[in-house]
Amino acid sequence: MTVKHISVDYNKVNERGTFSPGDILSGRVTVVTSKETKVQCFLVKAKGKAKVTWHQQEGQATGMHSDKKIYFHFEHIILQDKNKGDGSEIIRPGRNVYPFTFVIPNIDMPSSYQGKWGKITYSLRAQLTQSIWLVHKTKTEFPFLTKFPFASKSEMIIIGLKEQQYATRISFYGSAKVTINVSSEKMGVKQGDAIGVSVEVLNDSARTVTPKFYLCEKQTFVAQSKRIVHTNDTLFGTGDSVLAETSQTITKVLSIPPQLHTTFFNCCMMKLEYKLKITLDIPLARDSEIKLPLVILLGSPKPHQQKPKRSIWFRKLPA
Repeated sequence: MTVKHISVDYNKVNERGTFSPGDILSGRVTVVTSKETKVQCFLVKAKGKAKVTWHQQEGQATGMHSDKKIYFHFEHIILQDKNKGDGSEIIRPGRNVYPFTFVIPNIDMPSSYQGKWGKITYSLRAQLTQSIWLVHKTKTEFPFLTKFPFASKSEMIIIGLKEQQYATRISFYGSAKVTINVSSEKMGVKQGDAIGVSVEVLNDSARTVTPKFYLCEKQTFVAQSKRIVHTNDTLFGTGDSVLAETSQTITKVLSIPPQLHTTFFNCCMMKLEYKLKITLDIPLARDSEIKLPLVILLGSPKPHQQKPKRSIWFRKLPA
């Protein structure tokens, strides 16, 4: 084993350490050898791809559904044995560094993502082949951030991002009823920011009801004309209880986790959506619920010493 070490690294282009369409991806492949080493081929690759895979029970058998899409695939040959014998296929003893540069295509591609049954990855791979039996490989992934997170559905979504949302639900429990009116201050919110939600509860029943606030995540995966969905609900918080035959308006400020992945639709095999869910916890009865669409946008890094100032305004709920 004359090759003692091989690694591939890239240069950051911004504070986030992310890359976007049209960026220049440059770096280096480092190889450490104990003596002069002859290679058949030595190359570095850059690739962006999406892949989904899941297993599903189909009758008595278990079927596998899988698909992938390549967004780009580039190769740069560093050294290659062309039987010239001129030393161009020789790696000298010690530490050797080989630079490379790729230009990421300036096209719409989804951001890096890891889901339940699929992932979107952007990677660099270096491969040094000494012989058919002796191949050295190394790989590193780099974070990719799309410039247009909503792609073909951008116009439909962005129109309503700053608009307030309203929803009403009436539930009957015997001869009594409970009405819940919900409004949120906007549809879109950035990672790490907060959103205000107002809940008006008209409790005409003989039971105490308690509103609960959830963040609902929905991952959808598609392969071979098949579709599978993974959902996950996270409890944001619980509001004040509303006693029997009373009414009350509860306002909650819900903080969006900064590490939450942004909403996206611009991948043909997977998408990520969110909703706000407000339920009424009613003893000995089925909980009623309301869901409002929520779009998670890319947040902006903020200095640690600064705290964002915000105010929440609610218009009167429609009758």
